[in-house]
Amino acid sequence: MASGFSLKDQLFNLEKTRYLAGLFAQALPEFEAERFETEVMAGLLPLELKARINWIAEVLGRHLPGPLFEVAPQILSALPPPLDPRKTDDDFGDFIFAPLGEFIVARGLSSDPELALDLLAEVTQRFSMEWAIRPFLNEHPELTLARMQQWTSHPSYHVRRLVSEGTRPRLPWGQGISLEMSTPLPLLEQLHSDPTRYVTRSVANHLNDITKKDPDLVLDLLENWRALGRQQDKELTWLISHACRGLVKAGHPRCLRVLGYDPDAEVDVSLRINTETVKIDDYLNFEVTLTAPKGLPVIVDYRVTFPRASGTASTKVFKLKQTGLKGTPLTLAKRHRLKGDATTFKLHPGRHAVEILVNGRVAAQESFELTP
Repeated sequence: MASGFSLKDQLFNLEKTRYLAGLFAQALPEFEAERFETEVMAGLLPLELKARINWIAEVLGRHLPGPLFEVAPQILSALPPPLDPRKTDDDFGDFIFAPLGEFIVARGLSSDPELALDLLAEVTQRFSMEWAIRPFLNEHPELTLARMQQWTSHPSYHVRRLVSEGTRPRLPWGQGISLEMSTPLPLLEQLHSDPTRYVTRSVANHLNDITKKDPDLVLDLLENWRALGRQQDKELTWLISHACRGLVKAGHPRCLRVLGYDPDAEVDVSLRINTETVKIDDYLNFEVTLTAPKGLPVIVDYRVTFPRASGTASTKVFKLKQTGLKGTPLTLAKRHRLKGDATTFKLHPGRHAVEILVNGRVAAQESFELTP
């Protein structure tokens, strides 16, 4: 990400505010677009991203007075056409519609939840309402889950995705929900065979959240889905791999077996680091040679142990190769940059360890000295 880049300024700014105001002004002649724009911009710039969403929703509330049943037709008339239904992935929509979700929560959560859910199903076809749906799961769980069951067969894949994404246990930026982790699983049961990657990616991310607390719950489910055979083999294999990515990094034995990798496979591994010392901001270069007596699939990762300023150490796992051994030696080469200017991870000089993981097991280890 370039220095000075501001996501909040890219997503919520004068141009975007004017676009939203224009939609309402076109649909509602009495809507005071210029005043709305002025009020939004008067308080927008000092705020962080989520606060900007809430602020725009608050200002919009002043310009759309009345109960939800009165303003719902106004919202619907202001919406642009739904996102392109011919696409199947990577079509998140425009963030400027996120405030509509917060507006609907504020106006309809207590007074008119059924109409509010109707509106969220419409707005999510312009921008995902995954954050706005979560208060309804907390306040009206039975109503919302029943509606979500209907949405699993909705013609818009954006609405179908909302079912999975909105119920994620660890949704980024999302309000916590009080549902048991197993409660949405019947919904995921319907969605795992969805024809669109946008939906199946959400299912996989949902399951990856659950693996942090209950890996066996996820693995039982995935094995059952494989037995059902409702999803195409290639897509289901991708979904399982994506859902289990955290478990794979952790070397979870049952997960690796579900994916078709044997943690106990006999593999001879040699690791050679090309230089004894590496400077911060330079590259660590190493080679790994793997040999197996017979052909077998392998996931090869490497784990680096980093000393911390406190005297402790932390580790990070990185992907190297997912491949198959065929009874002959296979050599893999890697250049890993040790960035000194990373914003989330600070390097410290000292002895660093590199471990090679094959199907989740440590198979070789060497070390190098990191210097300023």
